[in-house]
Amino acid sequence: VTIYNQEKHLFEFKPGPIFAHIILADEINRTTPKTQSSLLEAMNDRQVSVDKTTHLLPGPFMVIATQNPLEYEGTYPLPESQLDRFMMRIRIGYPEREAEKKILLSPSGDLKPQRLAPVLSTDEVMHLQTMVDKIKVDDELVNYILEIVDATRKSDRLRLGVSPRGAMMLYRAAQAFALVEGRTYCIPDDIKKLSIPVFSHRVIQTIEGETEDIETHIQEIVENIEAPL
Repeated sequence: VTIYNQEKHLFEFKPGPIFAHIILADEINRTTPKTQSSLLEAMNDRQVSVDKTTHLLPGPFMVIATQNPLEYEGTYPLPESQLDRFMMRIRIGYPEREAEKKILLSPSGDLKPQRLAPVLSTDEVMHLQTMVDKIKVDDELVNYILEIVDATRKSDRLRLGVSPRGAMMLYRAAQAFALVEGRTYCIPDDIKKLSIPVFSHRVIQTIEGETEDIETHIQEIVENIEAPL
């Protein structure tokens, strides 16, 4: 925000919470559409504009968001342009039995927070990101990604298929997954495993298609396309 400094008689820029390495937008679909749209520039360009001045965000920069089911009162559906900027959608689901038992037995359902130590420095994270760029993706795998993407666009149960950004995100996610697995190259299974979390929030079903779980439909599309050997 820009704040007026009475001593200096001028407006000064004060960085807000968006100027962090990791942004957690809790229950993002409870915020208004105006607030949601304010994240678009930050997520896409890694910068924010205030009073016609552009301010670069620190690197690395990433946004993690949680959302409530749309049938809850007071929720606003996220615009397609914003959903497309999230690399993945991951369903957390219910806690395991022992974890849920601890929640039940804790006072007021509250667990004492533990002191957490950093796992990686920001420099190490950025180094890993450069390593991801070096992971090899064969041309056959690139075509495999494009075939899956094209199939979502031609599906009669989807009125909106995967965007070019979605294809790029699957490519990037496959590289990152291969690095985590200790490989210098991607394999077809990387694409198969990541298609649902990368694509499920990017496509929109037709009225007829809404009777089917979207993740099931994406899985069917992937299974119907022959993977390269």
